[in-house]
Amino acid sequence: MASEQKTFRFDEVSKHNEYDDIWLIVSGKVYDVSNFLLEHPGGAEAMIAATNKDATSDFEEAGHKDETREMMQKFCVGKIDESTLPSRRRHNVSTTNKISSLDPTRELMVKILKFLVPFMVLGLTFTVLQ
Repeated sequence: MASEQKTFRFDEVSKHNEYDDIWLIVSGKVYDVSNFLLEHPGGAEAMIAATNKDATSDFEEAGHKDETREMMQKFCVGKIDESTLPSRRRHNVSTTNKISSLDPTRELMVKILKFLVPFMVLGLTFTVLQ
């Protein structure tokens, strides 16, 4: 891709929302993923559902790896004019960084619960069956 990226308006990008023509907005960039649709491990439906909006949070929540971010570069067709995004869909880079770095105490509690809940369910099941 050339060093000068084309800037797209939201209404231009949102026109690309058909099965054979999919463009996504992720982290301020526009990606033409039409040729990747059938290869996407999460299925074509996941990508189609991410059209007509800033899909950054969808992308982050899916837990994509660094390799995915590198691979995406070949699909990048430009950047989005963020002033054209509908306000409820606007992506704020600083907000994304805050979301990805959860409170360490909260992370610890989640890990503990993921470990203990199956044992509690097993114990309850054993108790009820007695």
